[in-house]
Amino acid sequence: EGDALALPFDDASFDCVTIGYGLRNVVDIPKCLREARRVLRRGGALVVLDFNNADGPAADLQRAALANVVVPVADLMGVRDQYAYLQPSIDAFPKGREQERLALDAGFGRATHYEIAGGLMGALVADV
Repeated sequence: EGDALALPFDDASFDCVTIGYGLRNVVDIPKCLREARRVLRRGGALVVLDFNNADGPAADLQRAALANVVVPVADLMGVRDQYAYLQPSIDAFPKGREQERLALDAGFGRATHYEIAGGLMGALVADV
C-alpha cells in the first residue's frame, strides 16, 4: 500500500507498473504518471486498465445501467457513495488520445491506448 503520487521506491526499481481502476481516482493524473515513470527501469512498461470515457451506444447503455440499476441497488444496500461517483469520474477521465499525450508528457517514450469491451474499458500501455 502506498501513495501513487509519492511512491516509496527508488528510481528505476521496477520493470512494470500496473494500475487497475485507479488512475481515474487519483487527484493528479500527470503526477501519478510521472511517479510511475520515475520508478520504472529502462525498457519497463506502465499498464493502466480502467473505464474508458467513450461515446456511442455502448457508452449510453453503460450510463443508463449505472444510473438506473447499479446506483439504485447500491443505495438499497447502503453503499450508494461507493458507486454514485463512477459515472462522474468516468466522464471526467481523459479520453484515450489524451491519456497517450499525458504519458508522453510524463516521460514515456511510447504510449498507446487500446479500447476494450466495445470501448467501455481501456488499457493504456506506455513504455520507457
